[in-house]
Amino acid sequence: MKITEVRISLRDDEKLKAFVSITLDNCFVIRGLKIIKGNRGMFVAMPSRKRPDGSFQDLAHPINNETRRWMEDVILSQYQKELEGQTLVT
Repeated sequence: MKITEVRISLRDDEKLKAFVSITLDNCFVIRGLKIIKGNRGMFVAMPSRKRPDGSFQDLAHPINNETRRWMEDVILSQYQKELEGQTLVT
């Protein structure tokens, strides 16, 4: 399995840094991922929905830590490239 496309929509927020959509093997899209600045650095939050009790439930997520790390590495690398490509307005 390969991530064949990463689409980043940057946000100017203290914690929420971007919304992300990824395409797997040019045939399956996952939307609604978020890049979050947490207490221990940047991480990728999976698409989720709010439950009636106020907690959140992931709609799609990696089954193991190896896959989660792989996805985060690819997504955060693309996020960094997106930031580097921005033109700063002064």
